[in-house]
Amino acid sequence: MPELPEVETVRQGLAPAMTGARIETVALARSDLRTPFSERFVERLVGRKIVKLSRRAKYILVHLDSGEALIMHLGMSGSFRIERGGKKAAVGEFHHPRSKDAAHDHVTIGLSNGARVVYNDPRRFGSMQLAPLDAAGEAAPLKGLGLEPLGAGFDAEALARLFAGRKAPLKAALLDQRLIAGLGNIYVCEALHRAGLSPKRAAGSIAARNGAANSRAHTLADAIRAVLEEAIAAGGSTLRDHRQPDGALGHFQHSFSVYEKEGAACPKPGCKGRILRIVQSGRSTFYCPQCQR
Repeated sequence: MPELPEVETVRQGLAPAMTGARIETVALARSDLRTPFSERFVERLVGRKIVKLSRRAKYILVHLDSGEALIMHLGMSGSFRIERGGKKAAVGEFHHPRSKDAAHDHVTIGLSNGARVVYNDPRRFGSMQLAPLDAAGEAAPLKGLGLEPLGAGFDAEALARLFAGRKAPLKAALLDQRLIAGLGNIYVCEALHRAGLSPKRAAGSIAARNGAANSRAHTLADAIRAVLEEAIAAGGSTLRDHRQPDGALGHFQHSFSVYEKEGAACPKPGCKGRILRIVQSGRSTFYCPQCQR
C-alpha cells in the first residue's frame, strides 16, 4: 500500500491539474469501490469548483467550493492519470507497474480546463467519499486517526506522551494509525535505523517515568520527520505499484538503508553488523541488531 510520501507525491501531482478548475462531468463505471460511493455522489460533484488539495495521513482531500471534501484513498492498487489533449500521464509509479487497463478505470472526472482525471484500481481497495469540510475529521475514513508526523504538533514531547507506559514493541506503536497517522512499514524501518533504535524495544522506553521525552524520543522524532521529508523530495519509493501523477518514478528506494536489505552490510559508518529480517505482527521488519539497540 502506498505510504505517506507516495500519497503526498500523488497529491502534488494532481494539484496543478485540479486546483481552480470546475468539475464538469463525473463518470462512474461501477457503484462502489471498497465501499459504496456517497449518496448523490455525481450530483454533489458536478458544477463544483476545486479550491485546493490537501492530505491527511494516507488520504487525499479535494476541497470543493460547496463546503464539502472529496476524500480519496488509493488502497492497494489504485492510481490516477491525467489526460489532456490526447496525452496521458500517470501520477506516480511503482516497482510493479500500475494497471493501464481501461477495464479498471472506475472514476473519470472531466474538468473545465480540459483535463480528465482518471482513477484506475484493479483490486478496488481504494475509496472515494464526500463529507462536509468542517466535519471531515469525523468522517468514517478519517475518524480516530492520530498525530500527523509532518504536522507542527509532532515532536519528541508529543511522541513521548503517546508512547509513555506502552509495552508494545516500538515498531508496532509507530504503525498504530490511532497514535501516528500515515506512517507505514518502509519508513518506520528506515527511521528506526537512522535513530539507532531496535524495533523490538518497548515503545514506552522513549519516555522518562514522568512521561517526558528522553534522548531516544528526540532522536526518533527527528529521524521520522527527516526520512519522510527526504522521501517526498525524492518523489516517493518505486515499490510495488507507486507512480507519480506525471508518470515519473519515485527514487527514494535508492536511499534505503535497511528496507529489503536482508543480509547486506549495515551502511552506518563504523558498524560491522548485517541487516536482519524478522516478522512483527505479520509484517517484515528490517534492522541492524548491531547498531539498533
